[in-house]
Amino acid sequence: MSDCCSTNSYCTDKKKEVAHPDLLVIGGGSGGFSAAITAAENGVKVVVAGQGTIGGTCVNVGCVPSKTMIRAMEAVHHAKNAERFDGVRGTSKIINWKELVAQKQNLVDELREAKYEDVLPSYPNITYVSMKNKARFTGNKTEVDIDGVLYHPKKIVIATGSSPTLPPIHGIQDVPMLDSTSALDLEALPRSLLVIGGGVIGVELGQMFARAGVDVTICCRSRLLPEAEPEVSKALADYLRAEGVTVFDGAVYQRIDKVNKGIELVCETPEGLVTIEADQLLVTAGRKPNTSALDVTNVGIKLLKNGGIKVNEYMQTSNLNIYATGDVTGNDMFVYMAAYGGKLAAKNAINGNRHKYSNAGMPSVVFSDPQTAMVGLTEAQAKTKNHEVKTSIITLEHVPRYIAARDTRGLIKLVADRETNMLLGAHILAPDGGELVQTMVLALKMGMTTEDLANTIFPYLTGVEGLKLAAQTFDKDVSTLSCCAG
Repeated sequence: MSDCCSTNSYCTDKKKEVAHPDLLVIGGGSGGFSAAITAAENGVKVVVAGQGTIGGTCVNVGCVPSKTMIRAMEAVHHAKNAERFDGVRGTSKIINWKELVAQKQNLVDELREAKYEDVLPSYPNITYVSMKNKARFTGNKTEVDIDGVLYHPKKIVIATGSSPTLPPIHGIQDVPMLDSTSALDLEALPRSLLVIGGGVIGVELGQMFARAGVDVTICCRSRLLPEAEPEVSKALADYLRAEGVTVFDGAVYQRIDKVNKGIELVCETPEGLVTIEADQLLVTAGRKPNTSALDVTNVGIKLLKNGGIKVNEYMQTSNLNIYATGDVTGNDMFVYMAAYGGKLAAKNAINGNRHKYSNAGMPSVVFSDPQTAMVGLTEAQAKTKNHEVKTSIITLEHVPRYIAARDTRGLIKLVADRETNMLLGAHILAPDGGELVQTMVLALKMGMTTEDLANTIFPYLTGVEGLKLAAQTFDKDVSTLSCCAG
């Protein structure tokens, strides 16, 4: 598909010496588009300056392509696992990986067109500029140099996202490697794959490739999903190992080298010194905010220790005319939070600081299988906030929905304040955990107590009923209850 600015009249790359939009949005992803559309709906003249393919990370190389590939391999895996039901046998195999990758790319192209390119004509006061080089603050008030054109907007929203980082391993600069983008574009499966990093991307893609028949090793310095509760991390690691994935957590990297058959990593693990060989290396060791090329210090913008732009509760930077949203802030690196923040940033830039950003009810989902989903505080976080904490943990062996499905992998952990019984957090490891967590988002938003949740009516033989059972577990032994969590 050609660049939108070469085919659509609403885009422009005509060189003007100076331009004076009301709002300049730097970044053409979800956060940037959310800010631009919000401003346009308020009658503001907007320029959106994007680099690379329009639409940003999520639709092009992140959420969309990874989730369709993950779901495809779930279909393969669950067909082969049908024998958990007596008298049932299922078969499934990959007959053409290249065709699957092509289908994935078709989906990406369709969604990018529908959600980004085709959206622009509806807003004639938005001009999209496709940058050949990165935008740069000149130091002259809010002046921004974009490919030789000097923009003097009244306000600016920065939404430039983030990029993959490399871990500090001796030799890492000298070995061939994949990142999440190139891994999803592989037209042929490797025999073996070493994944460095046990965060969201490492877990999701590691399991996906393992289910495609690749010999996968995941190696990480901490534990899998270090932001999750320890019980969730341990259980998920056990499930991955049961599927044949080798997991080395708590590793200390020594060196990595290129060898004839691929790469070789030497690391110290709790089990001792190990050498891992693989055909391909996938590095998923986190992401860094895209701030360096902007020269933001030229305009007095302060940065966090992780390189993110420091913003206040109104998404405003230390330069009062400039706002920022999404991964570039170094916090809450989720596409929906970028869009949420972009909307608030635009409103505040246009009409004054009236709308506060809050991540108190922010859910997160890891599309592992079972899925990992969480909202609110972990047990450790609640203690640091001086709560007298109580928790309940229920395994899915106690939830009728999963008993009937013959798949009781997972658990639910609830965190509450012991004195007030207020719910503080929920942590779910379940096949459909991403769907279950939204109930807990609403429960926390409405200030529900453990009793409120325990006394709420849930339909029988649903996964979400597990939340009621987990709430009852604070005070009861749920194994003594009859059906319907009565």
